[in-house]
Amino acid sequence: MYISILYIYEYLINFMADLQKTSRQFQTILDNCASLFERKLEDYGPAWRILRLPSLTDQIFIKANRTRSIQNNATQKIDESEEGEFIAIVNYSAIALIQIHEGVAEQIDMEPKKAFELYKNALQTGKKLMEDKNHDYGEAWRDMRISSLTDLILQKILRVKQIEDNQGVTQVSEGIDANYLDMLNYAVFALIHMEEERNPEF
Repeated sequence: MYISILYIYEYLINFMADLQKTSRQFQTILDNCASLFERKLEDYGPAWRILRLPSLTDQIFIKANRTRSIQNNATQKIDESEEGEFIAIVNYSAIALIQIHEGVAEQIDMEPKKAFELYKNALQTGKKLMEDKNHDYGEAWRDMRISSLTDLILQKILRVKQIEDNQGVTQVSEGIDANYLDMLNYAVFALIHMEEERNPEF
């Protein structure tokens, strides 16, 4: 009985340590994505405020499909990286979440500072969802290949396209925002895997 209780205690300690490690890694990736997003805001402002959701869905589809092509092709004619595509998926997903909650504008209607605050809020919403699911599912994503995460993103995109074609009406499925959050999180998971391959101490 004593050994059993000790085993359970050690398991819980290790489980909580793993969750904390994932939370730290996840935030590091989000910070990297945010750094690029902020620099682009300085260059272009929030010009994406005019983009409707189907346009953002198509952009994410292009990025995910390009990632799958990179994974499938031994050679490339254009020097593009999986990492860059996954970062773009994170950022376009965050933009889509902003557009859902703020509405689509006919022109740029906010300062870069406010746009960046909304962007960071979208990232933290994704992180909170990740932590809740990670707690419940026991970090199952760590056993997934990057290619599988890519396929899941593409599947989510096709689901969103179908919901959009149905004018946003669903019978039993999650709404569009839940799918964008999942795409954001899958892309971060892929980026964590890639960083761990480069740096096992990450």
